[in-house]
Amino acid sequence: MRSALQRKLTLVPRSLLWRTFLLVALVMLLSVVAWFSIYSMYDREPRARQVAQLVASVANLTRAALLAARPDARVVLLRELSDREGIHIYPSDADEVIEPFPDDGLSRRIEALAREQLGPHTRVALKRNGERGLFVSFHIEDDDEEEYWVALPRERLERVLPPTFIGWGIAALLLALGGAWLIVFRITQPLKAIEIAAQRVGAGETPLPLMEAGPNEIATVARAFNQMSADLARLDQDRALILAGISHDLRTPLTRLRMEIEFTSDPILRDGMIADVEEMDLTITQFLDFARTDTGEPLQNLDLTDLLSEITTQFARRQLPIEYLLEPDTTGTVRIHGKPQAIRRAITNLIDNAIRYASDTKTEAKPLLRLTVNPREVLIDICDRGPGIPTAEVDRLKRPFTRLDAARTNVSGAGLGLAIVERIARAHGGHLDLLPRPGGGLIARISLPTSAVVI
Repeated sequence: MRSALQRKLTLVPRSLLWRTFLLVALVMLLSVVAWFSIYSMYDREPRARQVAQLVASVANLTRAALLAARPDARVVLLRELSDREGIHIYPSDADEVIEPFPDDGLSRRIEALAREQLGPHTRVALKRNGERGLFVSFHIEDDDEEEYWVALPRERLERVLPPTFIGWGIAALLLALGGAWLIVFRITQPLKAIEIAAQRVGAGETPLPLMEAGPNEIATVARAFNQMSADLARLDQDRALILAGISHDLRTPLTRLRMEIEFTSDPILRDGMIADVEEMDLTITQFLDFARTDTGEPLQNLDLTDLLSEITTQFARRQLPIEYLLEPDTTGTVRIHGKPQAIRRAITNLIDNAIRYASDTKTEAKPLLRLTVNPREVLIDICDRGPGIPTAEVDRLKRPFTRLDAARTNVSGAGLGLAIVERIARAHGGHLDLLPRPGGGLIARISLPTSAVVI
């Protein structure tokens, strides 16, 4: 039952434009149906009287004409009525089969009015002995027991809407729906612009100011969003400026400290102090990388396969070999539209993490760098055989300044590496996933949309 309900919900449009338009269209259609019902209800009585008057007039005139005509001329008179007016006269038979009027309000009212004018014994039918028409019974003489039927064409009873009326009705309905679409579009279009601008803010970009025009409510929202965007941009600039100043002030004494450490006679103490200084320098670099919302690097057509090969070679020169694998379905060159240095920084951060955590478990398995291209996205996987990350902690670890000491003991870092990778991935329209690796370990996956692929 739940799956059936979910399928029904998926058929409902999710956009505000379509939902509002369909709601307005439904209200308009219901309004048309309501007005048509009101019109039909008020039109029923005049129409019933008109049809009843026509039936009574035809029956009375036919009876009067038959009474006034000579007996030898009645056949000619009946033929004239049939040819000119479509009126037929039949004598009533005892074994005739008739179809009474339908049991609806209009038909019952016509029958009642006809009996008021022609007498209580008048019968009205729509079919007699298989012949369709509007049949009304009458007597030529008031005291005559013989009964006759006068048959009129069925079209005298039915109301046929002319094609022009239907055409104008459809045109009016389409015009109203078009106007409704235009009104809803003018309301939702500014909201769509706000949505796009909000996505750009979420990706770490500064969007162009929105137009502060239109209705007061929309203009107020656009004005508030522009103010928020400007405030966020100013805060980012201030943060980057402060961190840049701090890094400059810290790196100068760190450089002097590094030079003084080189003169230390104890090699064990010297190596430990050098490692601490390098870790402090790396932490400062991470702070700066995270603080930069826009490095100023332009988007380029990037050969992703060459970039991954260069990164593999770079780690091999550092005596840190990693395995590079292209999936069998990934052949040739994979080119994307992106920022080379930013993507390189994201991949090297993940590889550094994989090497660090694999060394914590003393495993001999090398980290695996894998590239896969499918119809929907480009996948860059960095796989290790480290302790892994619990699924419940994945989202938390992608936030700044968070670490999971119990499983992946990044005690020496600032907890910014995954946040930096997540920000770079989102800036390229993708995302970062941390997945369990079959057999133990972690798969850090950067997913980029195929829209970034250069054909």
